[in-house]
Amino acid sequence: MSTPSGDTSAERPVELPADRPMSWPVVSSRDLHRDGWVVALREDVITRPGHPDEFSRISLEHPGAVIVLAVDDAERVICLRQYRHTSGQEFVELPAGLRDAGEEPAVETAKRELQEEVELEAAHWQLLLSTYASAGISDEVHEIFLARGLSHAPRGDFEMRHEEAEMERFWVPMADLLEAVLEGRVRQGPLAQAVLAYAVLRQRGTLDAR
Repeated sequence: MSTPSGDTSAERPVELPADRPMSWPVVSSRDLHRDGWVVALREDVITRPGHPDEFSRISLEHPGAVIVLAVDDAERVICLRQYRHTSGQEFVELPAGLRDAGEEPAVETAKRELQEEVELEAAHWQLLLSTYASAGISDEVHEIFLARGLSHAPRGDFEMRHEEAEMERFWVPMADLLEAVLEGRVRQGPLAQAVLAYAVLRQRGTLDAR
């Protein structure tokens, strides 16, 4: 098959898609809200590289979070129902938590959250995805893990409070959860990403955890 005259795309090496680190010039920055909690709101005035025009951007500073897709030997997923005030919804979710323990590795935070929220531990861990929750407004990164080889692990002295105190824990067959995501009945982002990634990797036969 011939290419259109002047089209040299067939001669160039194919560049695989990948995000790139970049920082535009910051003229000024001020806090809109910052307190003792882990999340803060900041306003930056920035410019495009090589251009004098200035404009404002709001940034939500966030330490990031871990999410755990815990799958048992019967291909069931441990899920939670949790009320989220901002969205006005009670979502079907996965065990998750903030990365608010300093330099603690993400997988260690994931292990702690799995034990605290659903009283489980896992023998095998695999990172499924690392994603930005909403890159246009927040620097929040989600580290999404697969946990296999599950067993009971008491949460010890950890106390469930506020919305967590009302959470319902239940098991869902993976096939049913995948259908719920595809049909739009379950819409919480990290859960959908985890389930879809699991389905693709299982189809490819590239899941590490057994």
